[in-house]
Amino acid sequence: MIISKTPLRISFCGGGTDIKNFWSTEQGKVLASAIDKYIYVIIKSRFDDDIVLNYTKREVVSNVLDLKHDLVREALKKTGVRSGVEIWTPSDIPSKGSGLGSSSTLTVGLLNAFYTFKSVQVEAENLAREACEIEIDILGKPIGKQDQYIAAYGGMHEISFNSDDVVSLNPIDANNRRKKILESNILLLFTGITRESKDILRDQKNKMPKNRATLRKMKSQVLELKKLLESNQKLDDVGRILNDAWNYKRELSRSITNTQIEQMYRKALLSGALGGKICGAGGGGFLMIYVTKDEKEMFRKSMGNYPELEFEFSSSGSNIIFNDGNN
Repeated sequence: MIISKTPLRISFCGGGTDIKNFWSTEQGKVLASAIDKYIYVIIKSRFDDDIVLNYTKREVVSNVLDLKHDLVREALKKTGVRSGVEIWTPSDIPSKGSGLGSSSTLTVGLLNAFYTFKSVQVEAENLAREACEIEIDILGKPIGKQDQYIAAYGGMHEISFNSDDVVSLNPIDANNRRKKILESNILLLFTGITRESKDILRDQKNKMPKNRATLRKMKSQVLELKKLLESNQKLDDVGRILNDAWNYKRELSRSITNTQIEQMYRKALLSGALGGKICGAGGGGFLMIYVTKDEKEMFRKSMGNYPELEFEFSSSGSNIIFNDGNN
């Protein structure tokens, strides 16, 4: 039996510039961090040659090509695992529509577990790149590359997406005390809405020429936030940066927000938040809010109807936490 453990992420700014339509002509940038909420992939050998997959459904097939779960099917094909396995994919959060990068996190975790099952050692760069190949090139999903790289590497990074297809990660050089303050002041509140991100992302992709100026502003925020985090200045400006990021993000597609999200965000600001933004593509999932220590108690009382996901930043990317060697 083998178990991989792969982190989800929060993205502070620059999202959308990691899509090929943008970085193929000019460099994209994102600032994001892994968090200590994970997707696990468990794989063990079977006595027979069937492939058994357990998630919200149960699939039993004799041919990998018959699997309906596209990410699992393509990860098995990519790694050369073709038969005689049983697979589980438990998660710390709802597996779809969270805005925390769950699909890409799962893909990276699948590749890590399956390669280990085949006794093949693979670096984080390979896991991230092959996850992108599966999701973007093979399955044609209208997504970017940030989620796969943060899932594979972990940590908090400025990630650059270059026109030659090279992705580079630059760790945020903030001391642990500042990271702990930032971590404490960021709250993740569930909107109560889960959604498929592909339609929202496809709309953004189609509107890329119109949105390019806005995306450049979003990209410029990455360096602004990086400079703030790595300085000795008070961190409260993070709230303003997130608020600006949310205002920019709203311009990309009408599907990104809705009445329910707008009401929730207005209430958050009235309850003491300095800013925030929706996580991921938008339309639902988690709202990321910046609240200072002094305001947090009253804020939580006011926003108590919205479930909070407590988290910490995670320095580790996808890793194998169990391998009994008896595959």
